[in-house]
Amino acid sequence: MLIHIDMDAFYASVETRERPELAHRPLVVGGSVRSRGVVSAANYRAREYGIHSAMPMSRALRLCPELVCLPVRMDLYASVSAQIRAIFARYTPEIEPLALDEAFLDVSASQQLYGDAEQIGRRIKREIKTELDLVASVGVAPNKFLAKLASDYDKPDGFVVIQPDAVQAFLDPLPVSRLWGVGKSTQKVFERLGVRTISEVRQLPLAVMTDYFGQSGQHLLNLSQGIDERRVVTERRAKSISNETTFAADIHDRDVLQSWLLQLTEQLGWRLRQAELKGRTIQLKIRFADFRLITRSTTLERPSQTTEILWQAVRKLLADCELPQSVRLIGMGVSQLCDETEEIAQQVDLFAPNDERKQKIDAVADEINSRFGKAMLHRATTDKH
Repeated sequence: MLIHIDMDAFYASVETRERPELAHRPLVVGGSVRSRGVVSAANYRAREYGIHSAMPMSRALRLCPELVCLPVRMDLYASVSAQIRAIFARYTPEIEPLALDEAFLDVSASQQLYGDAEQIGRRIKREIKTELDLVASVGVAPNKFLAKLASDYDKPDGFVVIQPDAVQAFLDPLPVSRLWGVGKSTQKVFERLGVRTISEVRQLPLAVMTDYFGQSGQHLLNLSQGIDERRVVTERRAKSISNETTFAADIHDRDVLQSWLLQLTEQLGWRLRQAELKGRTIQLKIRFADFRLITRSTTLERPSQTTEILWQAVRKLLADCELPQSVRLIGMGVSQLCDETEEIAQQVDLFAPNDERKQKIDAVADEINSRFGKAMLHRATTDKH
């Protein structure tokens, strides 16, 4: 059994924890209206007004004029994420972070000490609440797909366990949109086939699935049967590390996409440094509204974990991409990983002064995070000289 833990409205929840007087007010975290900013996160009170992430801040304010709008403080959220991960590490070293606010845990080797996966999940959820005053939703299930589905099923403050003998009973009534990889265009194909639930997907012959969905047909059929063979992979064992986000509403504005990409890059740079890893190949991932996926990559002269270097590389990849339609998902990743000792051993020349300055900026920001947890340092999406 695996555990998936997902923090509820993470950025917004951290902010209201810091300012309890805002706890019952509609609140978002994001960019300024004056700079065409967008909502990065919305608390559940704001969501009652139809406000969601990636929405232009100007529209959010029209929907809720009394909305509290706070700036993104990525360094603060990264610091809190490290505290959450430290709680995970009490129970297992097998942790696969997906972003600052969610992770998979394999606790199979810990159960003799701490009880079964459900007991461990409840302990972690309770300790996050008691020690950090934050709420996590937890899913416990036989594999990654089911665990993530379970953690999302009863949000906020959810705790859902899917036992191996109850997988099909849980999946069958759910809409096909709950299968990973089913977007609007794929859902329309299922609708033309008269298929609306996962149970109906499961009953389709493989030949029909591959005729309509190509190579994805087998994947979707496996998921409908609760099959997912992927294992939890820690960052130290990973061949690549990535972050991505799927938007509640498709986005075409390039400035908005760049803003989101910067946040993902800041998160990923922090994760690399925490894992004492560097990477050489930078990848950009874009999924369009019709679910078409494109990827672009570039290779650095030498491995890096410096946020500014990663950002300049992935920003150029985005700038060189044509956007013929709106974007459903954007992500970035780093591969060709090596640890810091390997990279230092291979390096014969000194860092260029400019690179060294950028590394010092990251080091100072990370130190502030670990000591105070309330840093307000973050990068702008455009350079200023």
